Amino acid sequence: MKIHSLANRIFSTVLCFALLLVTACSAFTTESTATSSLATELTLYNWIDYLPQSVMDAFTQEYDITINYVYYESQEEAVQNIRAGKKYDLVVLPPELIPGLYNDGYLAPIDYSNVLNFRNVSPNFRDLAFDPGNKYSVPFHWGTTGLLYRNDLVHKEITSWSDLWDPAFDSKVGIWPIQRAVIPITLKSLGYPANSEDPAHLQRALEKMLELRKNSFLVSNVNSSIVPILAEGKAVIGYGWAYDALLIEDLPITYTIPEEGSILWSDHFVIPASSISKRTAELFMDFLLRPEISAQIINESYYPMANDAAIPFISPEIINNPIIFPPSEVVENSEITLSLSPEGLELYEDIWQQFMGAVPE
Repeated sequence: MKIHSLANRIFSTVLCFALLLVTACSAFTTESTATSSLATELTLYNWIDYLPQSVMDAFTQEYDITINYVYYESQEEAVQNIRAGKKYDLVVLPPELIPGLYNDGYLAPIDYSNVLNFRNVSPNFRDLAFDPGNKYSVPFHWGTTGLLYRNDLVHKEITSWSDLWDPAFDSKVGIWPIQRAVIPITLKSLGYPANSEDPAHLQRALEKMLELRKNSFLVSNVNSSIVPILAEGKAVIGYGWAYDALLIEDLPITYTIPEEGSILWSDHFVIPASSISKRTAELFMDFLLRPEISAQIINESYYPMANDAAIPFISPEIINNPIIFPPSEVVENSEITLSLSPEGLELYEDIWQQFMGAVPE
């Protein structure tokens, strides 16, 4: 689904979000914080290195609550573990994976009397279609997806997602094994919508993904960025995110948004229904949404957050950086990953298993 008519309204604020399907903003309670007892430890399940240690240390120092940081290698793995009953108090997930969990009873509704700082969240991030009323989720990070490549080793202009399939890069293409990134990228390279469930589109995408598997290698999700892999020359091209572009510094690496458009991503906090420390998880989210804490996260991680009140505390170099906060024309030409129908989920999972099971030549 393209973003067109909403762009001007969305970019009327500096910290705006390009997830469309925004409806009327919900009212959240401003009642006093609940006084139920807090846990002494909070288990956070997240990508590796996805929250500054300084922020977690500040929370521990203020509340004497230890953060047990557990990382996953894929968000699909996180969903499987939640469904298997493994114990986590707070999990970071993308929009497309959240509805299935709350529809099946695996997520706890959020008590906003314990998350008063939600009022700082930009209206453009609230009440999105995947979770009406933000009953089960609180927005965290968002950004663009693009291509990174060694400009000293790639002797052509990189302009398209299709450049990942260039035979000249054989065995030097680094691919993160993320289902709802690889499949949409492949669909866009074919001129199809990033969320297509058309069986013919997906069959063609599978064929092209298997081609990609032959001349690429999988980047382990225990890595926090593809930049070091490009720097050492193991890969000369791969897909990545705006965060990676901020790590380039003086390296001969370029980050570019393909002409077919970016795929905008976002991550959100959810509380598994099995958590025995729900009140503590809500306290932690409230802490992260303090303006100065959100700004600290942005300043240290280079990932935007949906916190309007944080704007005065964000480094000017960051808030004025078009890679971190992209201009409207980039957003207008972008798509987001959406929830799939049960039939679509089955098709995507079948394609993904075939891709992951293929043996590179």
